[in-house]
Amino acid sequence: MNWFSLTFAQPFLLWGLIALPVIWWLLRLTPPRPQTETFPPLKILARVVRREETPHKSPWWLTLLRLLLAALVILALADPVLNPREKAAGEGTALAIVLDNGWAAAPDWEERVATAARLIEDARANEQPVVLALTAEEQNQEIGPFDADTALERLNAAQPRPVPANRPAIFGRVAGVLSDFPGAAIAVLSDGLAMSGDEAAFAELFSGGPAEVLWAEPERLSLLAATDAQNMAEAFEVTATRAASDTGPRQAVAFASDDRGRRIAETTITFGAGETRATGAMRLPFELRNDFVSVGIEGQNQAAGLRVLDENSKRRRIGLISQSEADQAQPLLSPLYYIERALAPFADLMQPSSAELTEALPELLEQNPAVIVMADVGTLPAAPRQALIDWVNGGGTLVRFAGPRLAAADNDEDLLPVRLRLGERSLGGALSWTEPQPVAEFPPNGPFSDLAPPRDVTVNRQVLAEPSPDIVERSWANLADGTPLVTGVSRGEGQIVLFHVTPEATWSNLPISGSFVEMLRRIVQLSRNQGALNNAGAEGGRALAPYRLISAEGRLVPPSGEAEPLTADTNTVTLKHPPGLYGSEEGVVAHNLLAPDAELIPITRPEASAPISAISYGLDEQQPLKGPLFATALALLALDTLAVLWLGGRLRRKPQLAKGAATLLAMALTLATMSPDAARAQDERTGEADAIEAISQTRIAYVITGLSSLDATSRAGLQGLSTFLAAKTALEPGAPAGVDIATDELSFYPLIYWPIDPDAPMPSEEAIARIDAYMQSGGTVLFDTRDQYSSGFGSDAVTPATQRLRDILSGLNVPPLEPVPDDHVLTKSFFILPEFPGRYRGSPLWVEASLGSSTRTDRPVRVGDGVTPIMITGNDLAGAWALDASGEPLLPTVPNDPLQRLYAYRAGVNIMMYMLTGNYKSDQVHVPVLLERLGQ
Repeated sequence: MNWFSLTFAQPFLLWGLIALPVIWWLLRLTPPRPQTETFPPLKILARVVRREETPHKSPWWLTLLRLLLAALVILALADPVLNPREKAAGEGTALAIVLDNGWAAAPDWEERVATAARLIEDARANEQPVVLALTAEEQNQEIGPFDADTALERLNAAQPRPVPANRPAIFGRVAGVLSDFPGAAIAVLSDGLAMSGDEAAFAELFSGGPAEVLWAEPERLSLLAATDAQNMAEAFEVTATRAASDTGPRQAVAFASDDRGRRIAETTITFGAGETRATGAMRLPFELRNDFVSVGIEGQNQAAGLRVLDENSKRRRIGLISQSEADQAQPLLSPLYYIERALAPFADLMQPSSAELTEALPELLEQNPAVIVMADVGTLPAAPRQALIDWVNGGGTLVRFAGPRLAAADNDEDLLPVRLRLGERSLGGALSWTEPQPVAEFPPNGPFSDLAPPRDVTVNRQVLAEPSPDIVERSWANLADGTPLVTGVSRGEGQIVLFHVTPEATWSNLPISGSFVEMLRRIVQLSRNQGALNNAGAEGGRALAPYRLISAEGRLVPPSGEAEPLTADTNTVTLKHPPGLYGSEEGVVAHNLLAPDAELIPITRPEASAPISAISYGLDEQQPLKGPLFATALALLALDTLAVLWLGGRLRRKPQLAKGAATLLAMALTLATMSPDAARAQDERTGEADAIEAISQTRIAYVITGLSSLDATSRAGLQGLSTFLAAKTALEPGAPAGVDIATDELSFYPLIYWPIDPDAPMPSEEAIARIDAYMQSGGTVLFDTRDQYSSGFGSDAVTPATQRLRDILSGLNVPPLEPVPDDHVLTKSFFILPEFPGRYRGSPLWVEASLGSSTRTDRPVRVGDGVTPIMITGNDLAGAWALDASGEPLLPTVPNDPLQRLYAYRAGVNIMMYMLTGNYKSDQVHVPVLLERLGQ
């Protein structure tokens, strides 16, 4: 944007500047009226011949002033505009705006809304109906056609979504509506990312033959997405992906957070030139990595910049198989006894219902274990053997223990890390030791390299590995004589590990040592989880409720009313199943936005039969200069008038006239220095030009937060409540007033509605002090956190909105609070209400508590004869009250119940009646006592 660009809407009027020399000539011929002097009626002076003096020409400075005045008028009539924006072409019977509001649109959402608003204003000027469709909303959304005012209301209420855009479904609906408007103009405001099915979707959208196509996309795709997170043996690895068009070297900071949102680790991810995928490693102890709940990329305020983690990044599922018959009869001699005791503290163990390998192995593999432990299993049947090989190659870890069966079986090179000698080595045998062998130092190439060798462990019997060139690198633990005790090898993406002794204490006392536990733990850490069980951890098909969801801005937030439970067959991210964690505090399943192999592909501009014009995203920075020029011309006219009066001598003879001229000049200068935008903003905040008009009608105020969509919803909500009040009560409120708590007068309004949003700027101390003074002087502030899924204000479960509210209340003199009791006046000030729902229900309405009420049983009067200075709810009252231009609800209730909206309106009526009348209904209980005192 050129900050100094200037254009004229009526440039032909600039030809009037040629007339300035003529005007100069005329001004020189018409000098100001000469000054008149009155002399005393003395005789001697009466005989003096009176001579009239006429100036020859106007003073040069007065002529220059008038020339400047004429030039300003000519320039103002030419309608100059500073920093003019590009305008959409005026062709078409209608204007269709298709706006991507998926996750990729969140970082620069305000610019996208501003661009769409400019297009709607152009459609208003061209008297075109507007079709407005959002590609990440439900397919049955209302898309118009609308008039410009309704389209702007719906646009301001729109928000980015943490889901991908669904262009095929939405474009089809737009094409259906445009069939009634042949030759319409279409504006495509894309997020810059290509989606599957784009080619067919655009072909359907342009099938009606548009008059023109306006195309907008980001100038540069700077998005980064966290596409994968793996808890590896030595570090936690985070993989980030960027768009193919972002080709230069780049660095980003990835961080990990715990369940309280605290950042506990971070790393740097470095992209080389041309690389679209890079990985960073957080090298931390295994126990600390188990505390990770989410990983994200710093500065990426969108849903793909955050990735949630579940139990797959922590504990592993391990399957156990044994063919020993001593499992039940003698537990201490069972091959699985010590394995279970070693793994149970940090893994989920599973055993098949049958010992038959043809049934046991498929049963375990269906549950996607990370590790399978086989205790003395010899030859495997062909079918389960091949399935086990495929599982290992796909990332599974197979841990085998020796025993008589394995020693007698043939070598299975696909399921063993080394080739074994037939038979076994033991004391007194052909391959015998003269004494039991201790464990040597662990090799530096294995996972046990940093462990101290167990000095008290000895081996009496083992299976031997055949010597081979790679036996050294495959040996993870050795005996003192150099023979391998534990060997391992990678196969595909998985690995195979063999303990050359039995898992019970018959060939060695290793299973009863502490080193055995640590060795198994290290092997489990090397393993990879194979995916969540049935994608939801749902046993018996049980669905998991939303627990914590990822917002469009990339934050973990409480679940919304739109989210539905996650079932085992749900694999895609939609509005009903947004990304986040599903389950409960006992266990959750991660449902992430992007798959590990996802790519960010830039969108390709489609082909269309009509001309395609490119427009840019950006805030509207154009400023009309017509008003300031006219105001300056008015100021110069006042100066000219003052100068003429002074030259004529009237100011010196009539001081009152001089004072009036000075006042006129001051007003003109004020108008000249005040821009139209500043005047318009002041009018929106106060609603009236002076205090008299401000108090002529009862008006409900709302706090201007600076978030356009939130402020639009607040205004629409209070307007809807005012309409309901006028229909149901004798009160006819005026239009809602948006107030800036830092500058506007607050005492004009009995109630101020304040929606809390953590993205809104924190009010200054001075602004909070003004709110405190307002509450102390009798006003009431209704705080609405709009997060009813939290446990309530004052609970330990603090949402971002509740935390922001607590920060605000920390600067106020807040009285003790309590939920509205059953006998409170609010429950009966107009309607009889047991609760106060809004767009949501379930959050209590907090009011000032009655002092000493806990000690009284007959407490009909609450808080004296006044009203509570503060109310707090999380039910989003304005969202339930909000109506569009046609009188239809702007936002759905959760759940979608028409009666809930009716009760929300009634709650608003009760609140207003309570604010305006106080506790008069509670005072009725005192009538008998008052009559008795009066003797009646």
